[in-house]
Amino acid sequence: MLALGGVGLFLLGMVMLTEGLRALAGDTLRDVLARFTSTPVSGAVTGALTTAAIQSSSATTVTAVGFVSAGLMSFPQALGVIFGANIGTTITGWLVAILGFKLQLGEIVLPLVLVGALLRLFGGGRLKPLGSALAGFSLLFIGIDAMQAGLAAFEGVVTPEDFPDDTMFGRFQLVLIGILVTLVTQSSSAGVATALAALGAGAIDFTQAAALVIGMDVGTTFTAMLATLGGSTAARRTGFAHVIYNLLTAVLAFFLLGFFAVLVEGLVAAGEGQIALVAFHTFFNGIGVLLVLPVANTFGRLVIALIPEAGPRLTQHLDRGLLKDPGAATDATLATIGEITKALFIHLEDRLPPDRHRAGVTLDDIGQALSATRTYVNRLTLETGESVHGNRVISALHLLDHLNRLRFRCGQEERIATLVEDHRLRRLSGVLADLAHEAAGDPSAEGEANLNRFRKMLRRQRELFRDRTILTAAEGRLAGESAMRRLDSVRWLHRVCYHLWRIQYHRNRIAAGMPPAPATEAAVLEAVEEGDDYAG
Repeated sequence: MLALGGVGLFLLGMVMLTEGLRALAGDTLRDVLARFTSTPVSGAVTGALTTAAIQSSSATTVTAVGFVSAGLMSFPQALGVIFGANIGTTITGWLVAILGFKLQLGEIVLPLVLVGALLRLFGGGRLKPLGSALAGFSLLFIGIDAMQAGLAAFEGVVTPEDFPDDTMFGRFQLVLIGILVTLVTQSSSAGVATALAALGAGAIDFTQAAALVIGMDVGTTFTAMLATLGGSTAARRTGFAHVIYNLLTAVLAFFLLGFFAVLVEGLVAAGEGQIALVAFHTFFNGIGVLLVLPVANTFGRLVIALIPEAGPRLTQHLDRGLLKDPGAATDATLATIGEITKALFIHLEDRLPPDRHRAGVTLDDIGQALSATRTYVNRLTLETGESVHGNRVISALHLLDHLNRLRFRCGQEERIATLVEDHRLRRLSGVLADLAHEAAGDPSAEGEANLNRFRKMLRRQRELFRDRTILTAAEGRLAGESAMRRLDSVRWLHRVCYHLWRIQYHRNRIAAGMPPAPATEAAVLEAVEEGDDYAG
């Protein structure tokens, strides 16, 4: 019972340590991954270092999946991060073997649990996550001490002879047991710690412990695969790649086990079997990464071919699994809004004279994508205050509002059809079509400025056109009904240009990492006049 309690304390410690370190890291993890993952090799190094720093391969993987979903990272680059994360997780084994079993820090760190708890309860700012990390770190070693004490009672009672023989089939059985242990504990680190404790107590020998560790590495992939079910295509590709890679690495480790056991015979005989075990864990993960990195691009293309894109194209980035990471979910949201914006701008360009009638995304598809994105944003937990994620999502909400209004304008068939009845309206709509085509690409300050200038010009033209049209109708040279349609159409052009300009404004603010500018009274009055309600 004491050993089981030790495993529980170890698991609790891992959870608290990971949560604390992730909170302390903040956006550093995202910034590092975004900056240093230009190739699969640099991705692997970065993935290993960040995972070692925050003690969570899942946090590293989720962030990488979010970058792929948002188009900020290619899938092969993400594979490098995922492969590196496997190496990073082996650091936990070294900490446990050296600090836990060699130095036996269990009693020494007991006061640190109280310090960590007090910081968590009464600390503010970064002291609270620091308290979680400190308490979690301490619980790791208290749990290890409990495992050691619990397993010591079985010394001489449970021996290696009670486990499968050291044959190929026996090792395979132990691999299966290792998989089962990881599925139960949901943590390969806890499984490795248990194997180290059992090895130290003499309950199992080195080869048996190594076979268990191989199984534990495979077991982590099933957890990752389950986490990607129902997720985005990028998430499912990541989960599938993780499973394939770990299975291949496990096969390699299985056949290298006998060779490695011979190499470390002296180390094991000297009572350093636990060090030999974590060295084996690091060795086969490292060899696996070295072998797969040269073919990472080919491997990535193979996974992409096996798992093609599925579901609506415009909302393919909206992965519910990313919602637990506000930064990754925000990236996915903005990538989706970018796709919707391009589709809507192209649709608008096609509808303006000259009508191109290209096959594109329908307004109904765009409307469904906007609705799905708004629902996703509503589920996204935002940080309070002036956080980067909060500012980006505020701009995203502005974008969604203007996109909805622009989509409504694009459905006003009569006003669009009237544009061809007057040469001035036709000319102005041609200019707007060119600006929409330009805006469909990446946002730029120049494109925003062009739309703003044309908006102001349309505002003046709207007044002049109204006066001339009313005069023409009064002189009997234009039917009253036609005059009203043309006045509606010039207002339509003006309001559509206003929404295009505001969309580009917020896209540029997001790209520059700037918060939305506070609205002045004059800007509010102008917005009411130019971008009024849906019925106008």
